[in-house]
Amino acid sequence: MLRDPKRILDAVLDGVVVVDPDGCVEDVNAAACRILETSAEASAAAPLDQIVGPDHAVTKVAQAVAASGRSIIETERRVRRRFAEDVVVDVAASPLRDESERSRGGVVIALRDRTIQQSLQEWVSERERLSAFGQIAAGIAHEVKNPLGGIRGAAEILARRAADERSRAAAELIVREVDRIASLVDDLMVFTQGESVELAPVNIHRVLDDVVELLSMDPLASGVQLTRAFDPSIPDLLADEDRLVQVFLNLARNGLQALEGAGVLRFETRMTLDHRLTNEQGESLPTISVTVEDDGPGIPSELMDKVTTPLFTTRAGGTGLGLAVARHWVALHGGVLRIESGDRRGTRVRVSLPVRREMPPGREA
Repeated sequence: MLRDPKRILDAVLDGVVVVDPDGCVEDVNAAACRILETSAEASAAAPLDQIVGPDHAVTKVAQAVAASGRSIIETERRVRRRFAEDVVVDVAASPLRDESERSRGGVVIALRDRTIQQSLQEWVSERERLSAFGQIAAGIAHEVKNPLGGIRGAAEILARRAADERSRAAAELIVREVDRIASLVDDLMVFTQGESVELAPVNIHRVLDDVVELLSMDPLASGVQLTRAFDPSIPDLLADEDRLVQVFLNLARNGLQALEGAGVLRFETRMTLDHRLTNEQGESLPTISVTVEDDGPGIPSELMDKVTTPLFTTRAGGTGLGLAVARHWVALHGGVLRIESGDRRGTRVRVSLPVRREMPPGREA
């Protein structure tokens, strides 16, 4: 029985792209079209570098294989997409050969989407990090809070008994600094509070509108254009509204600080049916994506692994807790926070949150 090769390719879960000796797409299956944001009709006989761009990971791999005549495998390459959330793929490319095993000049590329697996790994890693932070914070609170109380009390006595203004000012400075340290310890205690989100139906666009309104009154936003692009198809979420406001305020204020009074801060929402998260019960849930993006100077690559670590900051007067606390609350919602940035190309923070149909066991609205 004859079979349609195109239908066979479309049944393959991995993306497959066949490129001819001239660098044009000879064939592409449905999975590859989804990953590369194209269609079979639009890509037929079109140059690969025109479809996805000359700097795209897939283009570069195809060119390297065509030039060397040898197979190439690259794992966990991030593919940036214009109209959907970025995906992480394994790329395997080989030269096309004829029956005599001689190269005929073309390349076949296989794309395996590893986004869901990576999201699950990130979710588990976040839970482990949060647990470690909680233990550290509890230890700090125990060792620091009690001595701070004694120091503050002694400083207040010194202030009352000071014989001159200079001594009184020094004692009052001690009180203020003790209060600042105590406040920092209280902020760290957020990591010890465990499953403290209170879930209820939440309209994410109302949350973001409230955040934008708050930001519009912030002096940091003077000269910054605040823009919104919302997906009207997004349903209400089961989430903790106050915690989400805290998350997006922290992310937005980081963006405003990076812009330093000039630039664009953009909020975008999108329903991402092809990107799912796994909850505590092992269920696969569709997600929404909320992106906060600025066109500022970006984050140097050598700092990317440190920016969400508690107490790490490059800003004078900063506590280094804004991103860490945001990631904490996102993780407690079962979501994932990702940061994409680089020198001189802005910063994009994407929050993926699960769309639950019902309250998780043990939770009440």
